[in-house]
Amino acid sequence: MFSCVKPYEDQHYSALKRACLRRKVLFEDPNFPATDDSLYYKGTPGPTVRWKRPKDICEDPRLFVDGISSHDLHQGQVGNCWFVAACSSLASRESLWQKVIPDWKEQEWEPEKPSAYAGIFHFHFWRFGEWVDVVIDDRLPTVNNQLIYCHSSSRNEFWCALVEKAYAKLAGCYQALDGGNTADALVDFTGGVSEPIDLTEGGFANDEAKRNQLFERVLKVHSRGGLISASIKAVTAADMEARLACGLVKGHAYAITDVRKVRLGHGLLAFFKSEKLDMIRLRNPWGEREWNGPWSDTSEEWQKVSKSEREKMGVTVQDDGEFWMTFEDVCRYFTDIIKCRLINTSYLSVHKTWEEARLRGAWTRHEDPQKNRSGGCINHKDTFFQNPQYIFDVKKPEDEVLICIQQRPKQSTRRDGKGENLAIGFDIYKVEENRQYRMHSLQHRAASSIYINSRSVFLRTDQPEGRFVIIPTTFEPGHTGEFLLRVFTDVPSNCQELRLDEPPRSCWSSLCGYPQQVTQVHVLGAAGLKDSSTGANSYVIIKCEGDKVRSAVQKGTSTPEYDVKGIFYRKKPGQPITVQIWNHRVLKDEFLGQVHLKADPDHLQALHTLHLRDRNSRQPSDLPGTVAVRVFSSVSLVAV
Repeated sequence: MFSCVKPYEDQHYSALKRACLRRKVLFEDPNFPATDDSLYYKGTPGPTVRWKRPKDICEDPRLFVDGISSHDLHQGQVGNCWFVAACSSLASRESLWQKVIPDWKEQEWEPEKPSAYAGIFHFHFWRFGEWVDVVIDDRLPTVNNQLIYCHSSSRNEFWCALVEKAYAKLAGCYQALDGGNTADALVDFTGGVSEPIDLTEGGFANDEAKRNQLFERVLKVHSRGGLISASIKAVTAADMEARLACGLVKGHAYAITDVRKVRLGHGLLAFFKSEKLDMIRLRNPWGEREWNGPWSDTSEEWQKVSKSEREKMGVTVQDDGEFWMTFEDVCRYFTDIIKCRLINTSYLSVHKTWEEARLRGAWTRHEDPQKNRSGGCINHKDTFFQNPQYIFDVKKPEDEVLICIQQRPKQSTRRDGKGENLAIGFDIYKVEENRQYRMHSLQHRAASSIYINSRSVFLRTDQPEGRFVIIPTTFEPGHTGEFLLRVFTDVPSNCQELRLDEPPRSCWSSLCGYPQQVTQVHVLGAAGLKDSSTGANSYVIIKCEGDKVRSAVQKGTSTPEYDVKGIFYRKKPGQPITVQIWNHRVLKDEFLGQVHLKADPDHLQALHTLHLRDRNSRQPSDLPGTVAVRVFSSVSLVAV
């Protein structure tokens, strides 16, 4: 995962540190100087900020004091509870924070060897498809000798302030972290995929079955090392950071630090009674102010849980910002959960592994419609197909597909102002089994994401076997930008970009011929097939000029629904297209009948119900059954 980490802005940590030690100076980062430009992208600074090194803020500075935990963090003056919540989640996962904070022992202060300290640190973040190594100096912004941004509960612990500075450098300045998105930080810490869940829209508070299903998914993400956060939407500016009667705070990101089924009862009774409660532990980035409802730190509900179980759960009665809630109450009081799942692509793992396809693309503007790649969403029907298009295959009867599109993060700087995200999303279409060229007309829409001006958009969907096209778009046409597309399936999906609109011409075209017309054949189903006692196990084959498309087997029915499509670029339009139906058998498949389609572009009737015939070329006779076929032909090769 970290075999290839790219130095950010071409700053090499080891070389810079060696140079400072050789010259006996402390590092000063020229790319992120200790000036107002590193603090703000707009507006004037408030109180006088002084940049200080940790040794000038306290005695005996340390990266970590008594290890790392989610209790270390406190939010500063900038509205970055989202970032602090993500750091709290990160701190609870040793395997993850050790990747973000590489060689932490080597980076730690050594009081007995002060000459080995060079005032330089480095951190790893996952950025737009690759891990980057961000180098910073240790000068931190303070007012009255106090850190003004993220800080630790221990005055001499600096890991969170330094991680935040490296992240602010990536974002352009500290002010760029104001009001950000927890999902983005979770992804940047892990390289995972974040899935936002709207608890209100999903109606989880009132639907027990849906809630139980969601809890199992949250538990699975947590148990497999993923990071999770929760929040309550603030609808108005006055709502921001408003405290509710139950103790929770609106417009505020909470880290979920534990997920478990808690056994109720005491002693042996707890083992024989199967009553368990779905529970979640959360942490407020302020490090204080907790939930005061059922199962809060001092509530009487804890009497239902044995002392050993309470100790296992780490229940404390301090106002340390960490508290437990039932999952039912989480769904009732919170409006959003963000799950950041770590996608396991290792074949050596005991857990489910995923196949990942990762492709970079761009929305670009061009006067020529065939070269324009910024067509906007489906609302703009005239230009919608002028977007990048990606094809992938589902190779199982049904498969869970995860799709994530991420736009390149934009920096917020004094020179360029605030980096705004485009509103983006994508649609997925089920297409012909043999499609190799770009889509030019609408087909069955299998799924679609929301459109939102966030850095990434995620969709989890179950799809049947077949071929699909993803069309990522900006909401409005003409907007440009780069994006990263990630597609996860159970088996390799052969995901690739469709670049050509039609078959390319070559020097052989004049000899071998070039397609005269395009035909799309959609076999919907059949009826009245020759029946056995259990029904036919039939499949359909569509043949045209040496190319063929085959459907999946429809088992035990004489009225199968194939719903299979093929697209054919025909050099000899006079030759008919053949549709054959076969019965799948153990030793040898049985022919059930066929039809020939002329597929003339002048034929206006698209849907045909045709009688099956045998293969006698001179005088074919009817066989039992009919087949329903929809046909479209055109002399324009970009009509479908």
